[in-house]
Amino acid sequence: MDTDVIVIGAGPTGLMLATELRLGGAEVTVVERFTERTEQSRGLGFTARAAELLQARGLLERLENVEISPTGHFGGIPLDFSILEGSHFGVRGVPQFKVEEMLQERALELGVRIERGQELSSLEQDEHSVTAVVHGPAGRIEYRAAYLVGCDGGRSLVRKLAGFEFPGSDATCEMYLADVSGCEIKTRMIGELLPNGMVMAGPLDSGYFRIIVCETGNPPDQQRQVSFGDVADAWQRLTGDSIHHGQARWVSRFTDATRQATQYRRNRVLLAGDSAHIHLPAGGQGMSIGLQDAVNLGWKLAATVRGRAPHSLLDTYHDERHPVGERVLRNTRAQGRLNLAGSPAEPIRSVVRELMALPEVARHLSGMVSGFDIRYPVGASSHPLVGRRMPDRRLDLREGTDRPVAQYLRPARGVLITADSSGATSATAAAWADRVDVVEVNKVPAGPEEGSIVTESLLLRPDGYVAWAAPGTEDDLTTALERWFGPASASGLAAGERPLTTSR
Repeated sequence: MDTDVIVIGAGPTGLMLATELRLGGAEVTVVERFTERTEQSRGLGFTARAAELLQARGLLERLENVEISPTGHFGGIPLDFSILEGSHFGVRGVPQFKVEEMLQERALELGVRIERGQELSSLEQDEHSVTAVVHGPAGRIEYRAAYLVGCDGGRSLVRKLAGFEFPGSDATCEMYLADVSGCEIKTRMIGELLPNGMVMAGPLDSGYFRIIVCETGNPPDQQRQVSFGDVADAWQRLTGDSIHHGQARWVSRFTDATRQATQYRRNRVLLAGDSAHIHLPAGGQGMSIGLQDAVNLGWKLAATVRGRAPHSLLDTYHDERHPVGERVLRNTRAQGRLNLAGSPAEPIRSVVRELMALPEVARHLSGMVSGFDIRYPVGASSHPLVGRRMPDRRLDLREGTDRPVAQYLRPARGVLITADSSGATSATAAAWADRVDVVEVNKVPAGPEEGSIVTESLLLRPDGYVAWAAPGTEDDLTTALERWFGPASASGLAAGERPLTTSR
């Protein structure tokens, strides 16, 4: 093998996956057709759950000018996301290329091999490996690995070459977007509905504004190259204001095309991010769902290639993430209908606006868009946290200090939080010391989700989701540890040995 895993695509999803794989001890080669990173801003933020995952790996603090907004919208209708514990509308003001820059820096620190200027041309897989053929300045190169992951975007060549089905609906409308300077532009952060469409505008760095324009009845034309003149013309038709005297550092378009791969894995080839699903990027969910795919897959694939995973572990990637993607596609389509259908949709918007004033509806929609309401089928349990992400609460440590949960997730290992004073729970987990850290606390903190339930212990997966709890789980701790972390080790880590967290 040339490497354990080949990742095709060095966007946010591919780079995040590469860092997760390295934290799990896998050798990774990232292949990217572009010779340099783009500096187009594209996405301008990500959801609350994506922010939590970056924070859990110590990556959020590496980004500059992070703005967290408690309020946002659903389909252009204002919504207060702080109704949920720890929730917010997401991080704003961080261009996608800055996220890529940060993730690339981290990947290189961890020893990821990034090969730029190499374009995939074919791939083949057999029972034991997958081979990718790429072409670049040095000519034809073959890479052979145990697995290959396509993170190469909505037009994924990996998806096509490996024979993944990609059903869904074609675009019904298109939106222009541009970063514009040199003209007066009114801020419209959640979009402004106008008789013939919708416009959105928000300030960026260095005097630039990000604008988005969508005209109703404007059929998609993916073959035509969009220019700043097209954007300015559409802006003037909708708002009456001229921005023709401004300048754009880049222009692009996107549509409401909605598709999802029927499988996220075909033998030794997997898909993540836009390669697996495309949708309207409503609510900053585009980059966010890709980052979450990467964190879900990374530790599982690393454990698989290192031979310490239970046989069924890799199958849980599709089982867990496909329903999440399906739900994101539904909610983004709904938001598109509310925000982009023009005046005929006003009666529906009025009804939805009334419903969103109800706290239960607000909680439901906030959880949906933030990603906080995800519950994976990790096992039979009556405990309200099992299958859900563990909020970043502060832990009252038995040693006399307190620290946030996120601090213990940085190495991308399992974490057992226990208030069992007998030591029996810690002793059980000791046989997995090479994969699971034990944190002894005076009590496990509870929040609104759990109500009056007193929890003695929680087992967290490397992605921060609760895999087991006591009391309230039918499976015992040993069963849960074997299910998610493989067989017990006779020795675990040698004294003082730690998992890979810095560059090699």
